Amino acid sequence: MRTRVGAFVVAAALAGAGVAWAQFGFGRGGDFRISARLARPESFDGRFHYCRAAYRMNPRGDGGGWLTDYPNADIDLMIRVAELTKTPVGFDRTGQPEHLIVRLTDDTLFQCPFIMMQEVGTIFLSEEDAARLRLYLLKGGFLWVDDFWGSYAWDVWASQIRKVFPPNEYPIVDLPPDHPIFRMHFDLRTGVPQIPSINFWYGSGGGTSERGRDSADVHTRAIMDAKGRVMVLMTHNTDVSDSWEREGEDPNYFLKFSVYGYQVAINVLLYTMTH
Repeated sequence: MRTRVGAFVVAAALAGAGVAWAQFGFGRGGDFRISARLARPESFDGRFHYCRAAYRMNPRGDGGGWLTDYPNADIDLMIRVAELTKTPVGFDRTGQPEHLIVRLTDDTLFQCPFIMMQEVGTIFLSEEDAARLRLYLLKGGFLWVDDFWGSYAWDVWASQIRKVFPPNEYPIVDLPPDHPIFRMHFDLRTGVPQIPSINFWYGSGGGTSERGRDSADVHTRAIMDAKGRVMVLMTHNTDVSDSWEREGEDPNYFLKFSVYGYQVAINVLLYTMTH
């Protein structure tokens, strides 16, 4: 009888996990490799951990979802942070980066000084999500959103982040070229470059604008708090994180895009840890 009860409890727990992950667009049944990376209180030890934020999927959205570039972008960036800065980075006993996934409704969110969201043209924020994200950001947290292209994806994202910060209270602004983010460690005088996914770069014969004229210009935008600290960084019409994920696949792609993608990332992360 004890074995049957135990099996029932395990089955119920796994079914619940499947439902929980399904609402984030990961599909029925979830994935235990993903669940194993879900941030827990004991996951944090004072070192830097890449925190990837999971979000609910918008049925009217445009993009691949919050798992885009997972897990290699997370892993590669943590390795490069350890190599290029003196920041203590979280590695496990086998030397593997301890990258994490965090949901906006989990208390572990508040232990992440930095969270990353990919392809936010597909995001949907519930009232609870928006309230928790607002609290996190006003308490000193930092959100970077990347890899969303064109005016439609921008409009989807803008409609959702307005639930967090109404535009009359916290407007979205373009960062000027002399902003500290562009000169924290590397001098990015020309701003954030346009970085395509490696697949688009291959398929287009070297193109960089994934939505043609509708994504021709890179926008580096932000929402700031009352003291001028960037709370939300938006790199629109570029895929900075693909330059980390795909760094080892083609030497030409690495030299053309990954070098600059890491420069952007290091500047952003140093800004989050000093402001």
